[in-house]
Amino acid sequence: MLTAIIDYESGNLHSAEKAFQRMAAEVGAGSVVVTANPEVIAGADRIVLPGDGAFPACAAALRASGAFAAMVEAVEVKARPFLGICVGMQLMAREGLEYAPTAGLGWIDGVVERITPEDGQKVPHMGWNDLVVDQPHPVLDGVETGEHAYFVHSYQMRVDDPAQRVAHVEYGGDATAIVARDTMVGFQFHPEKSAGAGLRMIANFLRWRP
Repeated sequence: MLTAIIDYESGNLHSAEKAFQRMAAEVGAGSVVVTANPEVIAGADRIVLPGDGAFPACAAALRASGAFAAMVEAVEVKARPFLGICVGMQLMAREGLEYAPTAGLGWIDGVVERITPEDGQKVPHMGWNDLVVDQPHPVLDGVETGEHAYFVHSYQMRVDDPAQRVAHVEYGGDATAIVARDTMVGFQFHPEKSAGAGLRMIANFLRWRP
């Protein structure tokens, strides 16, 4: 059993790698590797797509590296479980509107747009926020409304199909926190930085057999 964390130079992956390795050891989910190798990505049992930075730059880097095509093969053709984190979740959308309209993976029916802050709120949305669970999902086993997650983002996904939004937070109105469809799930927050709740969600993903 191999979980591949995709490295396309979108940020420091050290903390994510350590968190996934720790939880994989605890739940007996095999090995975790950070890789840019398209062959390894296409052959992995689970795929994790992290991301820090701008939507267009991340999308372009994925396509240029060959990781995009490998990931599509693993997820769309082989139905491997997939987890997108932060911009990795945003890339699951139909389109991103950061700087210029940019096509995403189209796995979630939604558009990524800038957060519209309410009185006194700042952008980026940075820090801890309470999750509000919209519907049950295996990755939320043992996680309830009110649990904290750590966010750093200026853009959010507006999901057109309510069935694909699993959780949200209150920031500039309802801000999507978790999306899911079929073998795919995405976290807007950083689970590796979200203490016990984040580690539980990582473990749940590694155990998930959709």
